[in-house]
Amino acid sequence: MASSPQTPRQASRAVPNLAFRGLRGQRSAAEFAAAVRKAAREIGEQVSCDARYIGRVEAGEIRCPNYAYERVFLHMFPGLTLADLGFAARERVRGGGRGRDMDRLPESVRVHPCCPFGSDIYDTHSDEESDVLRRAFMISGSGAGLGVGLGLGSVPTQRQVGDAEVSAVEEAVRRIRLLDDRHGADGLYRRAAQPLRAAYALLDAGTTVRRSTADRLHTGAGELAISVGWLAHDSGRFDDARSHYAEALATARMAGDAGLEAHAFCNTSFLARDAGRYREAVRAAQAGQRAAGQLASPRLLSLLSLREAGGWAGLGDRAACQWSLTRALSHFDQGPAGADPEWMSFFGEPELEALHAQCWAALGEWPRAARHARRATTLQDHRFTRNLALYRAELAADLARAGAPDEAAEAGHRVLDLLDRVQSSRVHLLLSTTARTLLPQRRTGGVAFFLDRHAGAVRRA
Repeated sequence: MASSPQTPRQASRAVPNLAFRGLRGQRSAAEFAAAVRKAAREIGEQVSCDARYIGRVEAGEIRCPNYAYERVFLHMFPGLTLADLGFAARERVRGGGRGRDMDRLPESVRVHPCCPFGSDIYDTHSDEESDVLRRAFMISGSGAGLGVGLGLGSVPTQRQVGDAEVSAVEEAVRRIRLLDDRHGADGLYRRAAQPLRAAYALLDAGTTVRRSTADRLHTGAGELAISVGWLAHDSGRFDDARSHYAEALATARMAGDAGLEAHAFCNTSFLARDAGRYREAVRAAQAGQRAAGQLASPRLLSLLSLREAGGWAGLGDRAACQWSLTRALSHFDQGPAGADPEWMSFFGEPELEALHAQCWAALGEWPRAARHARRATTLQDHRFTRNLALYRAELAADLARAGAPDEAAEAGHRVLDLLDRVQSSRVHLLLSTTARTLLPQRRTGGVAFFLDRHAGAVRRA
C-alpha cells in the first residue's frame, strides 16, 4: 500500500529515537518485537508489536506510545521514564492543534455528548495516529488513496464529491467486512486506517451534488469508522476501537442517521462488555435500542437485546440477563425484514447461539454455555473462517471449565487447524484461556497433545 506523502510538519518532527534504539542492543527489530509481546503477556496487556512498529519508534514517527505500550515498556525497563526511553511527553504530542480543531466543530460534539461515556471523538488511545486522523477529518481537500493493499479502489482528490466517490467508500466497508470474515482482524487494522482517513477527508472537504449523496457519504464514513473500530476491537486495541466507535457515533448524530447510531451503540456495548465495563455495556445497548426503534428491524433489536444481556451477565444479574435473552429471542423469531441493515448479514442462528453461550459463561454456567457454543459451531457456514474459529474457541473454553477436558482438547485442535488462515487476538486469547484451564489435567487423554501443539503455535506467533 502506498504511503501518504509527508507534510513539512510531519517531516520536521520525525527525529530518530536513539535512546530507544540503544535499548534494543544487538537484537533484530523482530526479536525485540517478540520480547515486547512477551512482556505484554506478563502483565496482561495485548499489543500487536512487530518489526515495523519498532522501526517506526526508532525512526521517531511514534513520538509517544499509547498507554498499553507505555505500560509494557516501563515493565521491560523498570526505573526508566518515557523521557528516558526517548519519547516526548504525552501532553506535548496531544496538545498540537487540538483546541483549534475542536473549535471548528459544532459545540454539540466538542465534548461528544452523543456518547454517554465521557470520551471526546479525538481522544484516541493510539497517539501515534491521532494527529493524522484529526488532520484527515478537519483539513479541507486532503483526499488520500483508499487502501490499495485491500483492493478498495481510490478516492480522487477533487473537491466535488459524487456517486463514484461515495460508492468507493461503501465498497471499502464491504471489502473490509469480507476480509475480516475470512481472515480475522489482526492483519487488517493498520491498512484499513487509510481508507478511513480518506473517507473523512471527503466528508469534510467535498461539496456533494445532491443531499442524498451527502447522506450516503455520512453513512458510509460512519460505517467505515465502525468497521475499522471492529478490526481494532478484535485485535485487542480496545482504546483505539473506542475512539473509532465514538467517531461513528458523532457522525451519526450530526447526520441524524438512526441506523448508524444504533450500529455504533451496538459495537460500543460489545466493546464495553469485553473491556469489563458492564454497566456501560447495558447503557449503550439500551441507547441503541432506542435508536433502532425507528427502523422496523426486529433482528437489529434482537442483537441489541443480546448486547444488553451480555452486560447484565457481566454484572451477575441473572434475572435481567434472562429477560433480555427472552426479548432477543422474541425479536429474532419475527424473522428478517427489508429494513435489516446490510452490516447485520453475520447475525443468524450461529451468532444467536454464540451470544447466548457468552452470557451463560459469564454467569458461570459452563455446561449450558458449552451446549449453545456447540450449536453455534454446528450451524456456522464453514466459508466464514474467522467466526468458525471463534465459535470453536469459545466451545473449547466452555468445555474446559465444564469439566470435559478431552472434548475441550478436541475442540482446541480444531481451532489450531484454522490458525494459518485466521488472525484474531480474540481467538488466541480464548485458546490461551483453555490451555491454562487444562494445564492441571495434562495427563488426561489427549490434553497433553493439545497443550504442546498450542505452545508451539504461541512460540511461532
